[in-house]
Amino acid sequence: MRSIAGRSTGRVAGMYYTYVLKSTKDNKLYIGWADDLKKRIDTHNKGGVVATRARIPLKLVYYEACWNKEDAISREKQLKTGFGRAYSSRRLSKYRASSSTGRAVPS
Repeated sequence: MRSIAGRSTGRVAGMYYTYVLKSTKDNKLYIGWADDLKKRIDTHNKGGVVATRARIPLKLVYYEACWNKEDAISREKQLKTGFGRAYSSRRLSKYRASSSTGRAVPS
C-alpha cells in the first residue's frame, strides 16, 4: 500500500476490488467495486453513496482483488446475480452466524 505521511492510503497500485458491505442497521448486503477500497468504504460510511446512505454504518465483510478494472466490474456483476448472491451467502454463512451471536468471526 502507498503511504502518505506515514498513513496507509488503502490503495495498491494497479489493483481493483470487488467488495461486499453489510449494513449494521438492517443486516443487508451491498456489492460494489473500487480502486481504493478504504476510501470507498469511508465514502459509503460518510453518506456519500446514495444507494447505502440510509443503511449506514456499513462493515466490510468480503473482498476480492483483481488486476484490472474490467475484471472487478465483471465480478461485481456476477455477485449481483442470483447465483452470485447464493455464492456470497454460502461464503459468508460462518461470518453471519458468528456475528449474530456476538462471537468473534472464525479465521
